[in-house]
Amino acid sequence: MLLELRDTTKRYGDMVIIPKLSLCVEEGDFIGVIGPNGAGKSTMFGLISGSTRCDGGSVFLDGVDVTALDAAQRCRAGIGRTFQIPQPFEGMTAYENALVAATFGSSGNRSAAQALAVDAIERCGLAPVADKLAGTLTLLQRKRLELARAIATQPRLLLLDEVAGGLTDGEMQQLLQLIVTIHQSGVTILWIEHLVHALVSAADRLVVLASGTVICDGNPGSVMGDQTVRDTYLGSDIGEEVGHAAH
Repeated sequence: MLLELRDTTKRYGDMVIIPKLSLCVEEGDFIGVIGPNGAGKSTMFGLISGSTRCDGGSVFLDGVDVTALDAAQRCRAGIGRTFQIPQPFEGMTAYENALVAATFGSSGNRSAAQALAVDAIERCGLAPVADKLAGTLTLLQRKRLELARAIATQPRLLLLDEVAGGLTDGEMQQLLQLIVTIHQSGVTILWIEHLVHALVSAADRLVVLASGTVICDGNPGSVMGDQTVRDTYLGSDIGEEVGHAAH
């Protein structure tokens, strides 16, 4: 088991966002995560990556309890993450952004970090803009840079938080192919996305969250046809996505 959440809990004051959430992820999985706004999806990613502290329960990576480790330590242990809104160092070049990630997110020396940064930039199709400041990149290029920075840390588990948001259909397809290629290279993927049809086309498993609880977990076809999932999305924008993906 690569990742296991055991009764993980997160609350803010009297508000419980995640009530005893348990989830298992096998090495090599490609899991799509869906759920209505406020379902606790990004909070779950925070609990996994270490940017959000658990108020209860435990997080295990490869059988080792990492609950007490901070985000930097978990990154070096093999957990990479992108964010819904790209957060590059805008005054640095694309390559320098990847180099920072490789330097502080992996355990190699300077030359190894440089090689990792170059490889990440090339794999993510950013070689033509490697020397451009991150603040001048297009949205698609910034999304690719989010991926490049995460890949440069050599993750075993990659958490993708709505990386397709704001892109055109053509741009989304380009990004989807890149993500599939990353998965095929041996990286386990957990991907939160509102564009359900993108997940269904790539993921081998879907997990549905509502109110911080898993309400459905299985292969995309069975999840899309589940009445509880349909009822959860009834009247929402994703409701149309669910119906479209199910046919």
